[in-house]
Amino acid sequence: MPATAIATALPWNDRLGRFSPLRAAVLVGLIVPAIWIAIEWQQGWLAPRVLNEAIHETGKWAVRFVLIALAVTPVRYATGWTKLIGVRRMIGLSALFYVLGHFSLYCLDQRLDISRIASEIVLRIYLTIGFTAILGLIALGVTSTDGMVRRLGAVRWRRLHKLVHPIAVLAVLHFFMQSKIDAYEATLMLGFLLILEGCRLIVWRGFKLTPIALGLTAVVAAALTAFIEAGWYGLATRVPASAVFAANFEFDDLSMLRPAWWVLAAGLGFAAIVWGIGAFRRRGTRRLAPARA
Repeated sequence: MPATAIATALPWNDRLGRFSPLRAAVLVGLIVPAIWIAIEWQQGWLAPRVLNEAIHETGKWAVRFVLIALAVTPVRYATGWTKLIGVRRMIGLSALFYVLGHFSLYCLDQRLDISRIASEIVLRIYLTIGFTAILGLIALGVTSTDGMVRRLGAVRWRRLHKLVHPIAVLAVLHFFMQSKIDAYEATLMLGFLLILEGCRLIVWRGFKLTPIALGLTAVVAAALTAFIEAGWYGLATRVPASAVFAANFEFDDLSMLRPAWWVLAAGLGFAAIVWGIGAFRRRGTRRLAPARA
């Protein structure tokens, strides 16, 4: 293989074979969770149910990376940071890596009993949903290469990769269903997904991701998060939905803030960052104006 091809294939290099600090930093961030899970396993911190905890940890990171991959496009649109598009594939493939680890550990937990694994997937709806999401991620991963883009054609490739949105919904739903009575983090992931899908809707309708639009999206997403969380507990557990919803307005212990408030903070924080970037650029434009005159 030519040296140029090897340099281009290295994950920390850009398409021209040059070292990319952004890609290198993202790569480290993607690998660290796997290393940490391995350390937890080796140190016995996943006890008493080591495999079960490892299954949960890898599954959580798979969902997180799916959402981070979805966040690349709205962040790029809102900030103009075009280089982000170069790391989206890397993040998506990492989500696939973690979800395959998640499923492999589940198979080990079932003692590699294929018939039992298959029957569980068919009979348990939350496993059916999760396995469907896994198959979707595999399809996206297999077709993520430049060669597959050329083979499928840009239009068909984009159409196929839009499946990442329903896949994300299935992944979060699986997260909810396996969380049972402790759906705090699943609710948080749902709220972030609502923000991202709200941004997608804004762009699809032909509007810009302005700070005002992002702020409104954050408010709506936070409200929906609170209502869905309350509804989920009302349907899936014996905890009254009204009590869960009322907990959003209890501030005695700030460390126990409900997910809706974190969703609101994240959305408004992103809106503030976009506003700050815009203000900085406008200030720079005004400084250059006399020189151009």
